[in-house]
Amino acid sequence: MNALPDALFVIDVGYHKIAIAEANKLGIPVVGVVDTNHSPRAIAYVIPGNDDSSRARPAVRAGVADAILEGRPMRRRESSRA
Repeated sequence: MNALPDALFVIDVGYHKIAIAEANKLGIPVVGVVDTNHSPRAIAYVIPGNDDSSRARPAVRAGVADAILEGRPMRRRESSRA
């Protein structure tokens, strides 16, 4: 990587505590799926959901990937205006 990422996406915030802590130290916003047994404090953008469900994980990943792909052209247009 030549630069820091714009954001970190995490499905299981309990399992990826170290990655979240590192992102927070570096000022990288974290987008995360948070269920009732974890705290949303270190997460900049909370997606409420069940991260333990084997069926939910692929659905969330696909939804986030689709949103990123859909938003890319909008970001390019905004950056070309600046």
